[in-house]
Amino acid sequence: MRILITAPYNQKGQDILSGKFGEVIYKPWKDNGRAFNETELNKLIDETRADALITEHDNVTANVINLHPELQFIGVCRGTPSNVDLEAAKKSGIQVFYTPARNAQAVAELFIANVINLLRNTIPSWQWLTGENWEEGAHTSYLQFKGNELAGKTIGMVGFGAVGQRIAEMVKNFPCQIKFYDPYIESPNTDYYKTSLEDVFKSSDIVSIHLPVNDQTIGMIDEKLISIMKPEAIFVNTARASVVKRDDLLNAIENNKIRGAVLDVFDFEPPDQKDYRLINHPHVLATPHTAGATHEVEDHHVDILNERILNWASLNGNSNSTKKKIA
Repeated sequence: MRILITAPYNQKGQDILSGKFGEVIYKPWKDNGRAFNETELNKLIDETRADALITEHDNVTANVINLHPELQFIGVCRGTPSNVDLEAAKKSGIQVFYTPARNAQAVAELFIANVINLLRNTIPSWQWLTGENWEEGAHTSYLQFKGNELAGKTIGMVGFGAVGQRIAEMVKNFPCQIKFYDPYIESPNTDYYKTSLEDVFKSSDIVSIHLPVNDQTIGMIDEKLISIMKPEAIFVNTARASVVKRDDLLNAIENNKIRGAVLDVFDFEPPDQKDYRLINHPHVLATPHTAGATHEVEDHHVDILNERILNWASLNGNSNSTKKKIA
């Protein structure tokens, strides 16, 4: 089997696959400077005569899949396989693997870092300091930038999948009380309290969004929910911008209805002017969709995907092609 890999994939991971399946062709999208589009991906699969594909950001459309029904599997190095036409893959009998939780640790660490930075006024105090405002005998910094500790806060999660649970594991010993709303998940242990969506917003000091995008979640977080947050509460979104009604969040921030926000995702990327009103607000700590951007994440997705592919091969009884080749 020839496996075409366009995702970032370390040498150890490549060696494991080539040892099990025969040949790996490594054409990472980073060398291309951007993800491969439909035409480029079709050409690449044809040129390499690939039997399987491992991708990260490339657009694996129905056209790509329909032109290559011989593919044994498509591996997606992402938390969700949103760049693959799953219906077309299903119709062609192509197995699709992906890597949930690959960036859970990275997102959780940035959540903690940025929430603490906002609570402790780290960035404005750094700006004050680099602006050479420290005068002899002045206690301005001590008074002006006095913040709050994360310890003792109630953190409410909207969605409690891999990222939410990783954050909970890391902050429970600060200690923080963990509440969550997720109709599909029961509390994994007695340390976490499952509650209603309204209670998460009403009673939490920090409300953190961890929702996928679907018909039910788009625009789910609106003025009705934001308006019941505590005035001193912080809103965090490192998931998807479209699940939050931007105008309602912007209104709450600009009118000081909540303490502030930590944001990593925006309605438009690159941002439009309304996004920049959020980004530039002094009570917002914003990052450019980098919560999951660590070098280690690439190692995580290799480990997760290789395990799934090898399990699939084992269940099918061999490491060779398990689907009849189409001439």
